[in-house]
Amino acid sequence: MSTNTKTIKTSSRPVRTLAILGLVVVAMTALVFVQGATSVRLGLDLRGGTSVTLQPRIAPGDEGKVTSEAIDQAVSIIRQRVNSLGVAESEVAAQGSGTNRQIVISIPGDTGRRVVELVGQTAELRFRQVLASGSGLPAATDAGATPVPGVTAEINAKFAALDCTKPENLQGTGVDAPTDTLVTCDRTGGTKYILAPAEVLGRQISSASAGLDTQAGTAWFVSLEFNNEGTSAFAALTSRVTALPEPTNQVAIVLDGLVVSSPRITEAIPSGNAQITGSFTQLEAQDLANVLKYGALPLAFDRGEIQQVSPTLGADQLNAGLLAGALGLFLVVIFTLLYYRALGFVTVGSLAIAGAILYLLFLLMGEWIGFTLTLAGIAGAIVAIGVTADSFIVYFERVRDEMREGRSLRTAAETGWVRARRTILVADFVSMIAAILLYFFSVGGVKGFAFTLGLTTIIDLIIIFWFTKPALVLVSRSKFFNSGHPLSGFSPKSLGMSAAKEA
Repeated sequence: MSTNTKTIKTSSRPVRTLAILGLVVVAMTALVFVQGATSVRLGLDLRGGTSVTLQPRIAPGDEGKVTSEAIDQAVSIIRQRVNSLGVAESEVAAQGSGTNRQIVISIPGDTGRRVVELVGQTAELRFRQVLASGSGLPAATDAGATPVPGVTAEINAKFAALDCTKPENLQGTGVDAPTDTLVTCDRTGGTKYILAPAEVLGRQISSASAGLDTQAGTAWFVSLEFNNEGTSAFAALTSRVTALPEPTNQVAIVLDGLVVSSPRITEAIPSGNAQITGSFTQLEAQDLANVLKYGALPLAFDRGEIQQVSPTLGADQLNAGLLAGALGLFLVVIFTLLYYRALGFVTVGSLAIAGAILYLLFLLMGEWIGFTLTLAGIAGAIVAIGVTADSFIVYFERVRDEMREGRSLRTAAETGWVRARRTILVADFVSMIAAILLYFFSVGGVKGFAFTLGLTTIIDLIIIFWFTKPALVLVSRSKFFNSGHPLSGFSPKSLGMSAAKEA
């Protein structure tokens, strides 16, 4: 039998590569402590959360507006609002049929109530000229209330009787038409208004973002940018009211029928940009910007009973999922140690490092993007164990093939890598395509599975390039493995060469 002992030149520096990977893991660990990420955020199916039903609000004569198309559009907008808060594994779905259709929103964890407040807003934003303003108290206790010229007696009577201290008057209408003259309160209940028909509408907004007024310290606001139609309408409105007396020189910014702010206009604003102020906290400003980005809901909704989902079943599912993952990992480790002997410890080390990086990423992404781990995500991680083990096997078997052709272990570790690398990249590329398609074309728990599968596939590439390959290069330089020891995994018997010699 001819042998080929020719060696190849390599610039591989395994110690340096392993050191860089070690520094990355240490840096991620330090970042976890800096961020205070002490535990992985669990999804609704694992730790419970909040569930609420939104019931379409049907005004007399508006029964025909509650169509399947309107409900589906509302589901899409609400889902976009929820997703804008991060990878939260929330569920948004329509239930029922006809006018009895409802939208059910399920939010994991303790932040569900805030999210429900956010997504349930109609987000009907309108800009209206102020015709009159006064104390939020009804006329019986507000001596300053006088009839407002230019509006009907019915509007004047409604304005005089409005009591903004009552909670029901601070819920917003959500069903007022842009062409109506509106009588309403501000968000705090301190002031009531008569407002002219809307001249600029929320659908004319092209973008919205939250910002901080550094000159005012902690004053948060929402910046708006109008499209061409909105820019022209806003410029016309601000030009017309500039020279008018108070309060008619004010433009009220109305969200879902309540006044958010009513700034005085001192000059025309032709730029197509505006700001909404109103003593916002950072969270309120960010939430408002989020709901305005995706447009108004086509229907107004009343919130049903908000229920807390019990985490008891989730705890059982979590334990079962972790047990399944641990069992799968244990079987992979046992197989590699029995089949590859001492070489199997490279696989064990690779899986350990991959698991550590995945866990650290779960912690960090929970802080950065609100990532939550669901049962489907655990399933994706379990599947990834097999994907990662496949990469090791492809490389190890390629090295064994090279040695069967007569190359030394040290040479085979390099030539085998060159030939195995393409197969590993193609296999992981296929997994990434599947994960990406699943993520963008699915909803609910499947997204969690796809996200975890894609993430672990990327980790697999990092581990195989930065740990497994350099670790095997170091192994190939040791006397124990080069000597073909029976426990090394590279003995003639392990390579299947002893039978050939006997023949």
